[in-house]
Amino acid sequence: MVTGGAGFIGSHLVERLLGAGCTVRVLDDFSTGRRENLSSVAGHERLSVIAGSVTDAACVASAVRGADAVYHLAAAVGVTLIVAQPVRTLETNVRGTETVLAEASRAGVRRFFLASSSEVYGKSDRIPFDEDDDLLIGSSRYCRWGYACSKAVAEFLAVAYARERGLPLVVGRLFNTIGLRQVGAYGMVVPRFVRAALAGEPLEVYGTGRQTRAFIDVRDMVEGIHRLTDRAGPEPLIVNLGGEREIAIADLAARVIRLAGSSSAVRQVSYEAAYGEAIDDMERRCPSLARARAVLGSAWPHISLDASLETIIAFHRS
Repeated sequence: MVTGGAGFIGSHLVERLLGAGCTVRVLDDFSTGRRENLSSVAGHERLSVIAGSVTDAACVASAVRGADAVYHLAAAVGVTLIVAQPVRTLETNVRGTETVLAEASRAGVRRFFLASSSEVYGKSDRIPFDEDDDLLIGSSRYCRWGYACSKAVAEFLAVAYARERGLPLVVGRLFNTIGLRQVGAYGMVVPRFVRAALAGEPLEVYGTGRQTRAFIDVRDMVEGIHRLTDRAGPEPLIVNLGGEREIAIADLAARVIRLAGSSSAVRQVSYEAAYGEAIDDMERRCPSLARARAVLGSAWPHISLDASLETIIAFHRS
């Protein structure tokens, strides 16, 4: 069972699981997920889709019944949505996760994957981030830290279920993921940049543009999620999943312009202008991949940033 299976990452995971011969049930409330994300597998004999919320215990109980594995990806996503709907963000990420954990445990699920976030590292300046590092959440004045805190609480809940109730658990701390079907409506940077570059419009870089991120292609991401979840055992496993090569956001904009053959300019925009309030941003965000590679191999992730961007640009251009 995949919660959030009609979302960006979730839909790619559904395709991979079906390709591996699994029978898949999707639970999605379609608030940010889209049915067209599953168009490539629509009508598949081993796929069923339930429209419902992870905060609805009866709905979750029905969705998880008979499942061998649960991939819990449903969550509030994107800075724009988090700033606009902070209550819903906390309800979905905390109450929703607790509901899915409780019903999965009750149903005797044998493998549980929780999609966490690189945001849990907060204001840490230890680069690269290691899974055993302290989690340093910022001030409650900023909505973004409410999101980070909600993902950290979700982790603590999952680990508690693993240790107290024997739920076999893998927690994936997902870093910046890019690829087809990602939309820019909730603040995602790459689809915003690609759309602007192809339209000949300015690429808007929020803040200084010197903040760095390490991007991973969604195809590598779902490979990691799938293979790691198969390793779920009696001891909770927390793993970073992301790219390891940092790039400044201003440099990312320049790269998109070059790969798209665009004449667009780059325009710097304050966080206040972009989101309507100040955002306490992280200057660097880069994972240690040692733990992931112990399972996935030293060559993972396989797809370069340029290859990912070229795929996205070609899709949007066509």
